[in-house]
Amino acid sequence: MAKSPSSTGKKIAELRKQRGYTQKELAEKMGIAWTLISDYERGKLRLHDAVLRRLAAALEVSTDELLGLKATERPIGKPSLRIIRRVSKIESLPSSKQKALLQIIDGFLQSQGK
Repeated sequence: MAKSPSSTGKKIAELRKQRGYTQKELAEKMGIAWTLISDYERGKLRLHDAVLRRLAAALEVSTDELLGLKATERPIGKPSLRIIRRVSKIESLPSSKQKALLQIIDGFLQSQGK
């Protein structure tokens, strides 16, 4: 059974967010206007074969995963781009601020049982 454009758009948005991209960043990676990403996510535009393949490549998934025909396989242990960006910002802080922030994170994780 084929997926509706809106469910495909939701899948695009979900994968984009999992990878830590904004619409603009994903569009830049693909070399298209960011408004197109928005239109695809909202189901306003139909995905053509070439765009589908480019989106899948940019999001590092198969076209079947992008269309929701197959479960998304995220490599184990590969942090999202969003996490990597935050870690990079933390590393640029002075040592004393890094320590304070890491203590806050550790306390939060302990309270969540992780």
